[in-house]
Amino acid sequence: MGAMLLGLALFSVFQTPFAAQVEAVDRIVAVVDDDVVVKSELEREFATIVSQLRQQTTKLPPRNVLERQVLERLILKKLQLAAAERAGITIGEDLLAQTVGNIARNNDLTLREFRQVLEQGGISFASYREGVRNEMIIRRLREQEIRRRIRITDQEVAAFIARLGSTLSERSAYRLFHILISTPEGASAEQLGSARNKAAGLVQQLRSGNDFRTLALTESDGRQALEGGDLGWRPANQLPTLFVDRVQTMEKGEISDPIRTPSGYHIIKLEDYKGGDRHIIEQSHVRHILINTNEITSDQNARIRLEQLKQRIDGGDDFAALARSHSDDKSSAIKGGDLGWTSPGDLLPRFEEEINKLPPKQVSEPFRTEFGWHLAEVLDRRQHDSTREVQKAEARKAIQKRKMSEETELYLRRLRDEAYVDIRLEDL
Repeated sequence: MGAMLLGLALFSVFQTPFAAQVEAVDRIVAVVDDDVVVKSELEREFATIVSQLRQQTTKLPPRNVLERQVLERLILKKLQLAAAERAGITIGEDLLAQTVGNIARNNDLTLREFRQVLEQGGISFASYREGVRNEMIIRRLREQEIRRRIRITDQEVAAFIARLGSTLSERSAYRLFHILISTPEGASAEQLGSARNKAAGLVQQLRSGNDFRTLALTESDGRQALEGGDLGWRPANQLPTLFVDRVQTMEKGEISDPIRTPSGYHIIKLEDYKGGDRHIIEQSHVRHILINTNEITSDQNARIRLEQLKQRIDGGDDFAALARSHSDDKSSAIKGGDLGWTSPGDLLPRFEEEINKLPPKQVSEPFRTEFGWHLAEVLDRRQHDSTREVQKAEARKAIQKRKMSEETELYLRRLRDEAYVDIRLEDL
């Protein structure tokens, strides 16, 4: 969320003087179910997008084309906020204040300084906060309405790793540009043919040298159209499903043939890619003795017991034998306190902090975690290539993110198709 909101902050704060020229003419430009989009609202959003595109030195399309794209974005925002209201989704003042404070800190500003920057740019702090609140509401709506539909099986994870495993070491991340020519649900053969022909025509234009950003702005139905179709850098394991096989063999600057999905026809351009890195981590082989604290055993008593055990270990008694007879961590006690080889993040932060200070074969002083008091010993350390393990650990997350993106496209399309929308731009 932080990156999204930070982007909102930067694009809103650093607008060009174009924004100051906007006239607040509250004429209706679209009816969206029980809500409306007014001219002044459209102009404000239009000014923000124009500023963003100019910062990217992107050639602007004709005003009427860009205005339509901006209006579609506003319509989708209205529909999502209405759906969130029906679902009872709200953002409390405390969470909103914390989020706005984080945005200020991410810009190296105090909240007071951030407020001044906003107001100097012609943006009221109150309206900015509401914009942030709306973005948070929409994100929570998507989490609630879309994420719960996503199911990931172990077989999918295994297939995912098998498909990408041989290529991840060669190409680990891609920068892609994207155009979508959408088709409605249950599209007729005529509608599919029309979309396919349009996509094929765009591919021909792009391969003839036409600017991808400009065509994305004017022709794409994708969510990144107003960014010139720029998807940014994405790890290989987070690419949309049907893009994966294509980009593995594409060269830099290459334009794909149209790719058919339930959303429509996609065109992608491989702008760049990066090679893969190995994941080398330091693992520690650890064992411990835990004394729980409770109504019977106080902190002081637990610490004293461990100090006595440490004296016995230093005097030559066997750590494993004492762990079996004294440790309250029953799952490791039967193994002499052995926790096996552990990677960063496997253990509690406080526990890791202590063992990271220990050289091998040395027993720690007693220390406390939320589970009680511990003695710990690092038996050995090793450098471990966890590349495949990391891929497996991240595969489920990557599949979820990819499915989330695909389901979001379908969800937004259903919202739009089921809504009453009357666009009145031509009346102005």
